[in-house]
Amino acid sequence: MGYSPSCAETGVRNMAEKEKKDHSRPVAENRKARYNYFIEETLEAGVMLTGTEVKSLREGRANIADAHAAEMKGELWIFNLDIPVYKAGNRYNHEPRRARKLLVHAKQMGKLLGQVKIKGYTIVPLKLYFNARGIAKILLGVGKGKKEYEKRDVIKKRDWEREQRTMMKNRDT
Repeated sequence: MGYSPSCAETGVRNMAEKEKKDHSRPVAENRKARYNYFIEETLEAGVMLTGTEVKSLREGRANIADAHAAEMKGELWIFNLDIPVYKAGNRYNHEPRRARKLLVHAKQMGKLLGQVKIKGYTIVPLKLYFNARGIAKILLGVGKGKKEYEKRDVIKKRDWEREQRTMMKNRDT
């Protein structure tokens, strides 16, 4: 008789590969944040979620474009984070845009809130994802808002770099 791997042996290998794939891409990303703000510092925080919210996130459904974080009752909360209702959740579903508590260490929260008190700084969510252990995390950025002329400069620089790449590509051929 030949060797045949056990079900547990093949199942573990497939689950590990599947797990790596799930965590490689973000659930939601705020690409406009780096355009609208100078991001000076980033911080990873946990998010308190209900069961239907987690299931909805695992389906890849969330929007963090309008979200922002602020202090409420001495804790850090995220507002306007849109997680659509889970279709199979029936009466146990969640409210899509409710305020959600962020889980950060007290020292980190003190540092963040100290920077927010400086004129023009805000806490902006950059990315929502599941870490390697399958826990929902959000990447927060402390940023200062850009003026209109600074945004135009970014666009000009990006267009010029794109034009340079095409010129170099055409020169080689």
